[in-house]
This record gives sequence, C-alpha cells and structure tokens, in this order.
Amino acid sequence: MKYFDRNAWIYLDGRFVKADTAGTDLFSQSVHYGLSAIEGIRAYNTHNGTRLFRAEQHYERLRHSCEQVGIDFRWETDVLVDKTYELLDRNNLRSAYIRPLVTTGRNMYLTPATDSSIVITAWEWGPFLGAGLIRTTLSPYRRPSPHSLPMDAKVSGQYVSSIVATTEATKRGFDEAILLDHDGYVAQASSNNLFIEKDATLYTPPVGHIFPGITRQAVIELANIFNIGVVEKQLTPDELKGADSAFLTGTATGIVGVAAVDGTTFPEAWSDTMGATVQRAYKNLTLEKENYEVII
Repeated sequence: MKYFDRNAWIYLDGRFVKADTAGTDLFSQSVHYGLSAIEGIRAYNTHNGTRLFRAEQHYERLRHSCEQVGIDFRWETDVLVDKTYELLDRNNLRSAYIRPLVTTGRNMYLTPATDSSIVITAWEWGPFLGAGLIRTTLSPYRRPSPHSLPMDAKVSGQYVSSIVATTEATKRGFDEAILLDHDGYVAQASSNNLFIEKDATLYTPPVGHIFPGITRQAVIELANIFNIGVVEKQLTPDELKGADSAFLTGTATGIVGVAAVDGTTFPEAWSDTMGATVQRAYKNLTLEKENYEVII
C-alpha cells in the first residue's frame, strides 16, 4: 500500500514538510529499542464537513502513553487538533486515517531519551479488516503481561507481538488473530477489542490485560443508549466459541462482525445481532447523521 507521494505533507515538530523530505535519525532510541508512542485517529467526510472523531481524547491518550513510559510530551492538545485539520486540508483529504507518532532522541542506554519529536501523517484508508464478516483464530502467541508493560500505553514496541500473531494467523488462512492473556483468558484481537453476544447480553474482557480502546468505550456508551446490557468479565476460549455472535472494535477497523473462530461458526445471523445494531449506530455517530454526542 502506498501511504504518500511526492506531493504529500506531514506535520513535523511545529512545521509542515513534504513527506519524502523527512529523514530518519538512525541513532534514535525509537529505532533501536522501539520506544515511541502512537495514536490512530479517523477523519470522516460528514454533512458538516471533514470531522475528526474524538481527536481530543486520542491526543490526551497519546500524552498519557508517553507519560507512562517516560517520553517527554510538551504539545498542547488543542494545537495538535488544529494542526491535524490543517494537515488534512493541505493533503486534500476528507476521509482519512491519521497517525500521530512521538519518537525519542539519541540514547543507547536503557533509560528514556531527554528529547522527543512528534510527527503527524495522514492517508486514505478503508476499514482495516474490510466491511464483511471475518474469520479468526486463537493465536499461540499471548498478550504481554501487565507486569511487563503498562497495558494502557499505546507504545510501538507492544505491536511486535501483534505482528507476529497476525502473520501466523494469515499464513493459516485466517483474517485475524485473537490473543489470550497470560492467564489463558481471551484478551483481544491483534489490534482490536473483542465483544461477544450471549443470551441478549454483550460481554467484553475487562481492562487490565487489554488495551482500553476509544472505540470500545463508544460501543459501551451506545449499548447503554439502546438498553443493551454490557458485562466486563474474563472470558474463556470456550465461552468465546459458545457465543451467539462476536465482533471486533477499533479506530482503524470501526466495528466488524466475526463469522467464526477456528472453524466454529457463530449461530446468530449478523444482521440480527446486537453487534449489527451498534455497528449501524456507530456509523451514524461518526458521520454525525444523528446527534448522539448530545447523549454521550
């Protein structure tokens, strides 16, 4: 996939530069040790114009991620939001995926570098896992232990396990991997949160061993609006495979239904599920077709 061309702009440390002129510091701690923090934000082409979905929340989470691992974060949220809108305008993007990235400076010791840099890029990108139902598999790889890394910090190094798990799953013909936590309970997909439906109630793994996604939180809020019960609890692999339906959530993905886990097909037709109801509501929310923001 091509993410930019010679005309594409990026935002780098307070100025806009052409993407193909931005160099990489090969002595950066981020390059050598993976110490950097990332975010993913969606821009939607609504009847009110191009709108970022919960951008302030994403940038505050980026700040929190940096603080959790000792990366200096000195940028103001409102400025970053304004610069993101300007970046979209410069690149003539109306519906896009935005990737803010905070990298660290030169330091070969295993302590945080004293300096940091922020870059914001954007490109056109459809739903990460497509729009249809997906086939998943329980991965032999597991989520990092919360005793190893802060689970609520969106740091680049955590995604190595996701890449390994996804690669293994796709080699076996699946669309996505579902990882267990270190205790053997269902945690999440490689980069998405998981919900299952059972007996007219939604269940999702609790925070602590999972990444607390912004889309996950939006789903919980929408479910409350529709009086759909949501229970956060540890889920066993058998409970996952015995569900009536399941779906994944994430900024890049949106909401996508799961057809099966390791060949076990969920019995409920997707169009009749609570997940499909929330999926339609979430689309309306992001496109500002209905004024959910007043409610949530």
